[in-house]
Amino acid sequence: MSRSKHAPTGHPRRPRRAVRTLIAAPLLAALGFLGHLAVPAQAAIAQAWQSCDQWGNWQSPDGYILYNNIWGSGAGSQCISAESAHNWTVDADHPNTGGIKSYPNAKWIVNDPVSQIDRLSSSYDVTVPGGGAYNTTYDVWDVNYDYEVMLWMNWTGPVGPLGQFRTTVALGGHTWDVYSGNNGNNEVFSFLRHGDSTAGEVDLLAVLRWLSDEGWWGDVTVGDVQFGYEITSAAGGLEFTTNDFGVTSG
Repeated sequence: MSRSKHAPTGHPRRPRRAVRTLIAAPLLAALGFLGHLAVPAQAAIAQAWQSCDQWGNWQSPDGYILYNNIWGSGAGSQCISAESAHNWTVDADHPNTGGIKSYPNAKWIVNDPVSQIDRLSSSYDVTVPGGGAYNTTYDVWDVNYDYEVMLWMNWTGPVGPLGQFRTTVALGGHTWDVYSGNNGNNEVFSFLRHGDSTAGEVDLLAVLRWLSDEGWWGDVTVGDVQFGYEITSAAGGLEFTTNDFGVTSG
């Protein structure tokens, strides 16, 4: 189960010296024009952000935070590249061993008590590999990181939730098997969806209110909503693509 940390980056460019000779100037201008024509029409479009750093992170203009987050022991390599916080790809090559290696994710900060939230929902659309061991999951945290709510939308390989099975419930547009346990740092509530889903919408507030109604927590202040891939193994290199993701809150 993952927790978040942060860090930034930047670089300039030097102007070229003007050519003084009157004859050379037009010639250089013509050559420059021809060189311009030689550039292919489909020049490479720069990503909004890329990182292979263990804790690499980036805040998008619309307020989301992307995080490479290679936090587990025995991890291999992993890079994240983003067109935006809503469309990003993870290339991971983690060995075929046990234990979670990473949780690359996008995060939206809420900072409101459950009782004062009128709406908290999210949409997702992902393309995930058929091999390896991972789960595609939401991670919803309280502000003090005492509680972690995980919503498993799909999973592959030998992975499973922490704790004991508690009940089956229909909430937020999906049916879930609910587990609870403690990882030594915080309480973890895991909701495993009935049937894998790679695209859809989930009413997160319905899940959080249900936890309050069950008495599993009080009027918790929601810190942030994270969405990403909890990767245990991706031997040989696997690709995880978030085609679209967003949170609606208010």
